[in-house]
Amino acid sequence: MSDAPVVDVRENLRLLGTAHIATSSVEAVRQQIAEYQPDIVAVELCKSRYEALISDRRLDKEGLLKVIKEGKAPMVLMQSMLSAEQRKLGINEGQQPGAELLAAVEAAKEVGCEVALVDRDIQTTLRRAWKRMKFREKWRLLTSLLDEEEEEDLDVNELLQDSDLLSSMMEELKGFSPGAGEVLIDERDTYIASKISGLGEERRVLAVLGAGHLTGVSSKLSGGMSSIEHDHLDELPSPSLVRRTLPWAFPLLMIGVLAAVFSTGRDIDWVTFFTVWTASNAVFAALACLLARGHPLAVLTAALASPITSLNPALAAGWFAGYVQLRLAEPTAEDLQSFLKLEEISTMWSNPAGKVLFVTALTNVGSMVGAWATPFILLNVLGLS
Repeated sequence: MSDAPVVDVRENLRLLGTAHIATSSVEAVRQQIAEYQPDIVAVELCKSRYEALISDRRLDKEGLLKVIKEGKAPMVLMQSMLSAEQRKLGINEGQQPGAELLAAVEAAKEVGCEVALVDRDIQTTLRRAWKRMKFREKWRLLTSLLDEEEEEDLDVNELLQDSDLLSSMMEELKGFSPGAGEVLIDERDTYIASKISGLGEERRVLAVLGAGHLTGVSSKLSGGMSSIEHDHLDELPSPSLVRRTLPWAFPLLMIGVLAAVFSTGRDIDWVTFFTVWTASNAVFAALACLLARGHPLAVLTAALASPITSLNPALAAGWFAGYVQLRLAEPTAEDLQSFLKLEEISTMWSNPAGKVLFVTALTNVGSMVGAWATPFILLNVLGLS
């Protein structure tokens, strides 16, 4: 008999709590489908994650280029880092993350059950969580993900059986970042519960969820929920006023510098002015690209593009550097697939596909720093500070 937690919300609705990396959870899923004989198997997956599991998702060069063009490199890197951490635990346990969800889908199809996807799109969840995090919390998250120190082994089977330990871990996440915790736990509890409720009460439903959502989802279902309550949770966060105005701030700042120059009535060495302006923008972008271990020509591209893109909010130096990196150190099909299955975050730097994303993201950061530093450097060099 499986030790996976089970909650019978009502006669025709059972929730099964699992760990996404536990062998016992895979066995529990198959056992519950055989015993409960549901009409519908609801799984904690969104469409994109479902397709990734059933099709052994593939990343190609066109997809990588799309990520660069749409400015999604930082978010893809973050998702890959989180997946690598979970995958590392899963390999120690003998399972890949989501193995029990794949088992639920396969077992449901074998007996002719309908499969219902009840989780929110992963990109929506990540973007909402990132939006809610403070800068300090984002920095702590990034540094903790990059920390490769050995951590204490976690017994996932013990975790499944110990609800107090599981609850304390969920509370620890909320303590780390209250905003992100609300998005990742509370919002998803509401979303999942509402989607399950929308399946109706006539047919027999077995919902396969991460054990961390079991208490929240069951309590919301017990209280009765409308199937439309999750609609607002599908909304992507709108850019903040700062983010909307930031791209235009540098051109305006440069206009302010020029106005300050002209207001002095002094003769200005325009060769020095444009040399300092170009070099300052170029150096910061190039250094960031070097930090990402970009190809020498990608570094040169970053240096050449940054002085131009800093004046045009519609362009980003990282796009050009990333494109050159992609063309000059083109990832093979094997590189592209292995990037999706990396077990250690540190190996992302050496993977050609990962390097393209790092070059894109870090060059953009360097270019932005250079754009803001340049006006102050100019004022200092010209003696106007």
